[in-house]
Amino acid sequence: MGFKYLTNIQLEKARDDYLEVLISNGMKSQEEVIPVVASSKRITSRAVYANICAPHYNACAMDGIALDAKITFGASETTPVTLKPGQYKFVDTGDPLPQGYDAVVMIEDVIEATDGSTNETTCKVNEKAIDKATNDAYDKNAQEGEIKLFEAVAPWQHIRQIGEDICAGEMILPSYSKINPAALGAMIASGVTEVSVIKRPIIGLIPTGDEIVPPTSEPGEGEILEFNSVIYTAMLNEMGAEVITYPIVRDNADLINTAAKTALSECDIVLIGAGSSAGREDHTASVIAEIGNIVYHGIAIKPGKPAILGHCGAKPLLGLPGYPVSGIIVIEQLLSPIIEYITHKTKQPDKLVEAILSKSVVSTLKYHEFVRVRMGYVNNELIVSPLGRGSGVVTSFMRADGILEVPQGVEGYESGKRVNVRLLKNEEELRQSLVIIGSHDPLIDELSDLLRIKYGDISISSSHVGSMGGLLAVRKGEAHLAGTHLLDEKTGEYNKSFIHKLIPDEGVKLIECVKRKQGLILAKGNPKKITCAADLTREGIRFVNRQKGSGTRVLMDYLCCKDDLEPSKIYGYDREEFTHTSVAALIAAGSADAGLGVYSAAKMYGLDFIHICDEQFDLLISFDAWKLSMVQKLVSVLKSDDFSKRLNKLGGYILENPGTERLQ
Repeated sequence: MGFKYLTNIQLEKARDDYLEVLISNGMKSQEEVIPVVASSKRITSRAVYANICAPHYNACAMDGIALDAKITFGASETTPVTLKPGQYKFVDTGDPLPQGYDAVVMIEDVIEATDGSTNETTCKVNEKAIDKATNDAYDKNAQEGEIKLFEAVAPWQHIRQIGEDICAGEMILPSYSKINPAALGAMIASGVTEVSVIKRPIIGLIPTGDEIVPPTSEPGEGEILEFNSVIYTAMLNEMGAEVITYPIVRDNADLINTAAKTALSECDIVLIGAGSSAGREDHTASVIAEIGNIVYHGIAIKPGKPAILGHCGAKPLLGLPGYPVSGIIVIEQLLSPIIEYITHKTKQPDKLVEAILSKSVVSTLKYHEFVRVRMGYVNNELIVSPLGRGSGVVTSFMRADGILEVPQGVEGYESGKRVNVRLLKNEEELRQSLVIIGSHDPLIDELSDLLRIKYGDISISSSHVGSMGGLLAVRKGEAHLAGTHLLDEKTGEYNKSFIHKLIPDEGVKLIECVKRKQGLILAKGNPKKITCAADLTREGIRFVNRQKGSGTRVLMDYLCCKDDLEPSKIYGYDREEFTHTSVAALIAAGSADAGLGVYSAAKMYGLDFIHICDEQFDLLISFDAWKLSMVQKLVSVLKSDDFSKRLNKLGGYILENPGTERLQ
């Protein structure tokens, strides 16, 4: 198949064509023989047959006595049968059936023969027998006396006959079956000690890049920690593969070529990490073309477009994009079907659910896009909120509850539209999730952690869209709660006037949370000598702002208006971040000189801070959500000493009446 650099092949076609090429070149599963005791969850490569019967002897199925059933025929309450010593034998469960006998009577039904027995006497003797059986008080080898039976015994009663479970030669498991715990027992019971299984494919991972370094707690500037292989290894292990991670290879075509050849000699599949795009140091495509063949380079998916689908004979040889989320998608969508083919594992169908989109998703017509989302049930409707979509934002995959797919040729979905989402969690977890949409503050993470510690089954699904977005989400029934700190410039009061305006029917409760210190976050030591908002207009000052609609952005706009500052004169005023910590992180990294944010974020990064005001940060809760036990538990945590201690440690918070209502 001809190669065209950076093609844009539809996902389904790329997947089908690639698998077809590999199969035509001889790719197939391999088998190995392993001990049965080590075969749990493995897939059989051929049918498994019983070597012996199970049981392989006639076994007593109860504690009691073994006897010849025909001597009991006719026994009844009025005409009991008396058995003399030698006509029966005491046995335990699992004992071989004594020669000449064909039935077992439970010890509870064994009655000692006494002169002038009555029903009452019989009951007492029977209780004695049961007590003996329960406490192992009888000795099956002891001197046998006469006993009476008041009921006839059927032949082969309480006997596990030879082959009752499995007969020698019977098939226990067909080919390509998953070995579960019961199958392990069946194989051992039928004398099978070794089993032929599908050999787990060995996948070689080759990380590449001049800037890539092994994991360390103190990377240097320009160094990128190599964690992709850890993510990929965990994914591939779950898919049934074994993984070898090779040492990091520099961006040198000859070195990558050598590493790839080594991996191909030792592995069944080889993945080369990074270098698959079209940059000047992206050598993966040329290496794969030199030692093998390229089927496609460039798939119409986002993230994951630069993927390279190649092979060396029957062995898949893939080039993964360097960004982790891109690599995850490529493994899920393009490598997973290959592993399923090799391992004969049946993929479980995706669990799709219908949900309401809380925020518009814009996509391009060129790609099949995979959007990570957070989810939760609000008023018995499943609400879905998109997460960050950057290819390098690996935390969005960690936090995701589901994946929203936007097919190629679709421009996206509008807010409020019902969409199908692939679940990454079970629905019960989502029903125990509190949906918080609104302003960001580190205290929400602390609330979430304390909820997990105290109640275990409750989690918080939070999306940072700003205070205004939070109010609208609560109004539309798309969130249980919203964090909000909207300043009314005319009155100087927080939140109330906005609620009266946007939610006129006041179907909400405004719950006091904290007062927090807002101010200018500055580089450590304040090297630019910034003293007030007006200094932000000076030449050489780089500012980082919060997104429009956030309470902090409203405050910044107010400060500019109050001090008669022209926002366009502040370099970076339109450079927007969605959290206080991201603002602080950029300043700590030297990418910005100042930003407006909370003291706790400045303290977290060891930055300077100029206090501007104490603002009210509240939680807006709908009446319907207020009735939920999850919300009441959150309010109880809000009022707790543990929460107070956490905020004192973070710094910059004042707790006066947390959990009390502010709307009158």
